[in-house]
Amino acid sequence: MPESEYIPAGGQRAARHPAHNLVVLVYILQALAFFTGGVTALVGVIINYVKVEDVRGTWLDSHFRWQIRTFWFALLWFVIGTVTTPLIIGWLILLAMAIWMIYRIVKGALALNDGRTV
Repeated sequence: MPESEYIPAGGQRAARHPAHNLVVLVYILQALAFFTGGVTALVGVIINYVKVEDVRGTWLDSHFRWQIRTFWFALLWFVIGTVTTPLIIGWLILLAMAIWMIYRIVKGALALNDGRTV
């Protein structure tokens, strides 16, 4: 089948929205947060909040909400984990938060690649 006829999983070709590249960028920034102390995740969530009106009502809206929630819940669990590290359970909380964040980034990026909402 010629590449121009390829239809992604789900049977529908998602229309290419101008903010599509921003969603990809934010997933990359969230992934880089593990190596930058979270600074890139902060930049990503700022991008989400600045551009959220541009995607309102489109299929990318769910990705923006997914990314924003990923940031805030990861920040919450990072703070809780950091505060409780002297009690040893904090290390387990931080590990669980890291695994959860990786899951959210991968699931969101795969859905975006397939042209699906999250």
